[in-house]
Amino acid sequence: MSKVFVITGPSGVGKGTLIARLLERVPGLELSISATTREPREGEVDGRDYHFLAPDEFDRRIAAEDFIEFATYSGHRYGTLRSEVRNRLEEGHSVVLEIEVQGARQVRAAMRESVQVFIAPPDPASLRRRLESRGTDSLEAIDARLEVAEQEMAAQGEFAHTVVNDDLDRAADELEGIVRAEIGIPLDSGANDQTTR
Repeated sequence: MSKVFVITGPSGVGKGTLIARLLERVPGLELSISATTREPREGEVDGRDYHFLAPDEFDRRIAAEDFIEFATYSGHRYGTLRSEVRNRLEEGHSVVLEIEVQGARQVRAAMRESVQVFIAPPDPASLRRRLESRGTDSLEAIDARLEVAEQEMAAQGEFAHTVVNDDLDRAADELEGIVRAEIGIPLDSGANDQTTR
């Protein structure tokens, strides 16, 4: 059965890396491409990484109720287009949404059947290290993201599942296990022999 998986957590926690591994491991799972008003970063492609929309186009899409959820984050707007999710579900695929906490709440209200997973850091200091090592944000932007992260961490208890990203391989195995259990796909025999929990 096709399902919607909402994967959230503070900026820099490693959501994108974990989701990339998840998509490689679980057949029939697809990533919903978010829309945003921010400018593309180097190497990002419209329609592959994000749907890059001008602010007035984003406003028009809001007015037309084209979004399941939308939020402002670090001065830019992000949203999930209904068509992105609907088309994939109709094709029989389960869908992953990589979104912020406020967006996850909107999806929860609109789609109570969605499976919500919070990715947590092992400690707050690790977020700063990860954001600085990415080299994509100024120190001011990193400080702003960390302020938001404090508020997001306080919401962790709202989510059905929490995965602590203290070790990438272990966290990826745990996330895969949650998704496979929800959609009824057993783990491949031998796929995670190295994991003992």
